Amino acid sequence: MLRAHTTAHQTVLISMGLNNFLVIGDVYRRDEIDSTHYPVFHQVDAVRLCTAEEVFQNVNNSDSLRLFEHKGLETNEKQACHTLESVKVMEHELKTTLIDLTKTLFGPDINYRWVEQYFPFTHPSWELEVYYKDKWLEIAGCGVMRQEILEKAGAGERIGWAFGLGLERLAMYLYDIPNIKLFWSTDTGFLNQFKVDDPNAVIKYKPISIYPQCINDMSFWLPEDTHYSSNDFYSLVREMAGDKVEQIILKDEFVHPTTKKLSHCYTIVYRHMERTLSKVEVNNIHRKIAQAAAEKLHVTIR
Repeated sequence: MLRAHTTAHQTVLISMGLNNFLVIGDVYRRDEIDSTHYPVFHQVDAVRLCTAEEVFQNVNNSDSLRLFEHKGLETNEKQACHTLESVKVMEHELKTTLIDLTKTLFGPDINYRWVEQYFPFTHPSWELEVYYKDKWLEIAGCGVMRQEILEKAGAGERIGWAFGLGLERLAMYLYDIPNIKLFWSTDTGFLNQFKVDDPNAVIKYKPISIYPQCINDMSFWLPEDTHYSSNDFYSLVREMAGDKVEQIILKDEFVHPTTKKLSHCYTIVYRHMERTLSKVEVNNIHRKIAQAAAEKLHVTIR
C-alpha cells in the first residue's frame, strides 16, 4: 500500500493555525524507472497562506482588490473562486521564491524553465525544471492551493501557495550523484564520502565502482478487455527484479493493420550497483518478468 502523499498532511497543520510552514516526509509511489526515479523518496513541502492585506500590500490603489469572486469561472489561469489579480500576485511570489532558492543551491547561472502541470491539490500548477547533464530534471512541483483545502481546515479567508521538493533530486544535482538508487546503498565507500565536520563543505561524489549493463527487450500485445498502463508494467518489473533494473524505455508502439491490436516494446536495462550481473542471471529474471506480465497484466508475449 502506498503511503499518503505528503500534501495530505498539510490540512492538519493548517487546522492548528499555521500559515507558513515546512513539512518533510517520505513518499511512496509508482513511477518511471530510470536514474532519477525511485518508488520511495523524501520530500519537503512548503506552504504559505496570505490574507488580502498581505497579498496586495505592495500594490498601488489596492483598496478595490479582492481575493475572491462569487460568480467566477475556473480557467487554466485560476480557480473559480479566486480573482485573477490575487492569483497573479501569488504566482509571482511563489515562482520568485523557488527561483531564489534554486539559485542559492545551484548558483546564479542555472538554466531553468516552468512547465504547466496538473496536481490534485493545486490549480494552477507548475513544475520547475533545471537543465542537468544534457536533460531537463524536475526539481519542484508547485501551485496555488485548492481553496477547498483551506476552507475545510478553517482558513477559508486566506489564499495559499505550496511547493514540494524531492530531496534526492536536489542531492543528485548538488553532489553529482549519477543514480538515485545509490541513496539506499550501505556501501561504506559511498556513505563515508558524506561524513564531514562542516555541513557546508563542497562534496562531489566519487564512483566506488562501475559495472556493465545488460540490456534485453520485451514485446507484447496489450489486452483488449482490460485497462493497461505502463506504470502497471513498471511496478511489476520492480516487484520481480528489484534494484537490478536500472531503466525501462518504451521504445516502440505498433498497431497491427488487420487486428488493430496494440503492441508495446520495452528495453529493460539491468545493472547491479555493487557487482556484475551475468547474462544467465539476467535472462532468468527477464523470463520471470515475461511470465508474470502474462499472468498478472494479461498481455500476450510476442
